[in-house]
Amino acid sequence: MWTEIDTQISRVTGEKFQTQQRRSVSGGCINQGYAVSDGTLTYFVKLNQASQVAMFEAEALGLKQMLATNSIRVPKPICWGTADNSGYIVLEWLEMGSGNTTSWEQMGRKLAKMHKATNQQGYGWDINNTIGSTPQINTWKADWTEFYAQHRLGYQFQLARRRGGSFPKQDELLAALPELLAEHEVQPSLVHGDLWGGNAGCTVSGEPVIFDPATYFGDREVDIAMTELFGGFPAAFYKGYNQEFPLDAGYEGRKTIYNLYHILNHFNLFGGGYTSQANRMIEQILR
Repeated sequence: MWTEIDTQISRVTGEKFQTQQRRSVSGGCINQGYAVSDGTLTYFVKLNQASQVAMFEAEALGLKQMLATNSIRVPKPICWGTADNSGYIVLEWLEMGSGNTTSWEQMGRKLAKMHKATNQQGYGWDINNTIGSTPQINTWKADWTEFYAQHRLGYQFQLARRRGGSFPKQDELLAALPELLAEHEVQPSLVHGDLWGGNAGCTVSGEPVIFDPATYFGDREVDIAMTELFGGFPAAFYKGYNQEFPLDAGYEGRKTIYNLYHILNHFNLFGGGYTSQANRMIEQILR
């Protein structure tokens, strides 16, 4: 397998690459991650089952689209495919550091610039991708509320029912969405889609980086909301973002609607106490 990956790296880059060192690094809870080096060049390789290669293809396409905005740093995808029984993606290796206040303010500014990338097709993306390991449906819709109700919350509720999840007010919530989002004009923005603290950081030089995207065109507030879901980003991030692209009035009320998607997904991935958390959020939204 590793020989095949080396061969593909060599073919794509035009430079002979033969792994001399390989060490395990964090690839998140979904994939196995490795740093591979020939003594001069280093790459990051993520592995999963061969059946999951479409997930890596979507990741690569998302990263390329984000790169094309010339806004915020993301790891450059090198190649992807299958080798033996594994699917893989090879990414540019970035040496990560801790960053500082300036780094996080730049993170906010640069993300805001990426969010200014829009399209004429509406809300969605050219292909489906994944949120964690859950399928994420991106079929284009002209109406944001319809897209969010059907392809985000509605789809997660369907999956949750199969897992035995009980959300008594889900229908009431879905019916209320058009009114809840009625005053909010949404420009389709290129969003990261899974922007929690584990998918953002800074290089050793302090340059902000985001990675592991679940890309699509949607309301930019979905990204900002998720940054707040598991403890929040540093205050400098929000300062930088709002200086570049101020959030619209009413965001504080909408962020719970958007974060419900991720809590439902956590129920579908991990089960457990996420049922009660989701139901509390639904009650909060309906109040």
